[in-house]
This record gives sequence, structure tokens and C-alpha cells, in this order.
Amino acid sequence: MMNAEVQVSYVPTWCPGCGNFGIINALKKALANLNLDDTVLVTGIGCSSKISQYVNTYRIETLHGRALPVATGVKLANHKLNVIVNGGDGDGMGLGMGHFIHTARRNPNLSYFIHNNQIYGLTKGQPSPTSEQGMLTKFSPAPLGNVERPINIVRQALTAGATFVARGFTTNLAQLTELMIKAIAHPGFAVVDILQPCVSFNKLNTYQWYQQRVIPVETMEGYDPSDLDKAITLAATWGDQIPTGLFYQVIRPTLEETLPQLAAGALVHKRLDDSNITGLMQQFK
Repeated sequence: MMNAEVQVSYVPTWCPGCGNFGIINALKKALANLNLDDTVLVTGIGCSSKISQYVNTYRIETLHGRALPVATGVKLANHKLNVIVNGGDGDGMGLGMGHFIHTARRNPNLSYFIHNNQIYGLTKGQPSPTSEQGMLTKFSPAPLGNVERPINIVRQALTAGATFVARGFTTNLAQLTELMIKAIAHPGFAVVDILQPCVSFNKLNTYQWYQQRVIPVETMEGYDPSDLDKAITLAATWGDQIPTGLFYQVIRPTLEETLPQLAAGALVHKRLDDSNITGLMQQFK
């Protein structure tokens, strides 16, 4: 983290009661527990992505849906940095879906915390890729509501190849903090789907709605976080029960470990002086 003397003066602009307040609370507890140096938060665009303005770390706010490739670039440029990505369900599962799939299969050492409120909140309530089918909004009115089927983030992460996959709920601060700590410490691409009500625009998936359904995944039959097939089966559970916790974890070589440029050790940076700059320019004449 940055020098303690540097103070962030931004005041959160989230709506009162927003689930993002629980997420930032858990993130700060996780960072304090790990006592990390040189941490970078990379975000996209949306209510969730404002979080980097309210945490005292280095930060990069990117274009909509582009947080993961930028974060991968940061990690490869300086693989000693602790890189954490925050973004919403619309940011990551809409425009950013292609980047999500390829980041999962590459397995860079990143943590990706997805603020999943099942709505586009910053743009005032359009259905997102994770919105319930049939959900009524001012952009998807009765009688049909949202006509599209939602993406299950946990199942998507598992099938794409993420090596740490979990789901948390914003009001279960102890569980969410623990999942964040484990995700940041995991050597590889770690995904945490965080259920967070949008009190302004999502009138279906409320705090009460979730509290009646969330259940620890480790209490469910067949739970084994080392078994991918069982994790995928449990991830498909959504309705009267919504499992939260660690679904799957496996250790595989990270992208940084497999790249020839990094496999032998630290990056070698060549100093570009006048002579080799001139040589480079000659190649393109």
C-alpha cells in the first residue's frame, strides 16, 4: 500500500445502503490483514469501479470492460506488484466477457472482485448480463420484463479455467473478507463473485431476498473444492438456494511463470540510449 502519510480525500458517492459499502469494508480489512506493499487497484467503469478512488493504493481506472487486459499488462510489466481488479457484472460480463475468458485461461496472478448487483446502476437501471430473466425494470417493463437468460459468473469462471473461484455476499463481512484474503494470496487468477444489492434500481434482488437464499457451499452435498466437476455442479444451483464460499481452487503455473521472458527470473530492462534508439528507427525507414 502507499505511504500512510498520503491521504485519499474522496467521499463515496454511492447511494445510501448500496452493497458497495460492504465490499469496500471487506477489501480494506483484507488489505490490512495482508499488510501488502506496492498494491495496484485496476478498475473499469461503473458504480463498482469508483472503489479505487476510496482506497489508499495505486490505481488505474480504465475503459469500460478493459480492466483485465490492463491489469495483465501491469502484472507483466512489474510482476512483483500486487494487482487487484474491481468491476461490475455489466463491466466484466458484458463488454469485458472476451477478456474474462482469455484471462482465466492464461492464469495471470491477479485477483478479480466482481461487484454483482445484477443491473446497470450507474446508467440508471438497464438489465445487465446477470439480471434475472423476467425481472422488471424501467427499461424492461411488464409483462415480459428482461427476456434474456442470465450469466452465472461462478460457473463461467470455472469452465473458463480460473484457478480460484468463490462467491461472497456483501452483508456477510467475515466470509467476504476471508475470501478476499485467500484470493489475493492465491498464486493465479482468482475470481470472487460478490452479490451486492442495488437499492436504487434492482427491486428484485434485495438484501432480504438474498438473506432468505444464501447458504454456505461447504454445507452442501458433494462439496469438494479440489473437484472441478463437483464445483461446476454446485455452481449451477441458483434459486431457493444460492451457495456462497470457495467453490474451487487448484495450483497451476501462472502466466508469469510460463513466459520465457520471466521464467528464468526477473525482467531484464534494456536502457534505450541515443545509439540504440537510432538503430531502432533505422529498421523502420
